[in-house]
Amino acid sequence: MTAKKHKVEKTSQEEKLLEQPTPPAEPEGAIEIPAEVKEDEINELRCELEKTSGRAEEYLSGWQRERAEFINYKKRMEREQSLGGQNVFGNAIRRYLDIADDLARALKDKNRPPDGNGAIWAEGIDLIHRKMIAAFEADGVKMMDANGKFFDPNLHEAISHEDSPDHESGQIIDVVQPGYTLGERIIRPARVRVAR
Repeated sequence: MTAKKHKVEKTSQEEKLLEQPTPPAEPEGAIEIPAEVKEDEINELRCELEKTSGRAEEYLSGWQRERAEFINYKKRMEREQSLGGQNVFGNAIRRYLDIADDLARALKDKNRPPDGNGAIWAEGIDLIHRKMIAAFEADGVKMMDANGKFFDPNLHEAISHEDSPDHESGQIIDVVQPGYTLGERIIRPARVRVAR
């Protein structure tokens, strides 16, 4: 009987232990503060932690700003290099545009031989001119269409202002020298005669 009684007592002790509230488990990584640490030391450590956190935030935001500035710098340099290449290409093309203009003037109807060897020669010059214009267009150089449009100082260069009953004031009468663009950039404005 005593063994039975002892077993019952042991069971009731286990139940009492289970009924007692368990102390809350400390979070992982929590620092155990000894009882003898004073309140002043705790406050001092909190202030130091706040200062350090503030500096970390400041360094992070500074780093992020510098990173953004560097990315913007890289983009700006790439854009300038691209534009620099376009400027060099535009300057080289500008020299050949004068040759294309000379070929176009040579092929005007009043200069063109009507028949014989001269007509065959004119056809050859016309073919060269068309190939040159096609090569320009393949490289992104396009001739502006200014005939009948209104004068725009960003696109056109007026060489004369004339009275014209067939045109409104500010309208282009004639294109003396065609203008060309390279992408969005004007490499040569069109030289035009404008109605008053």
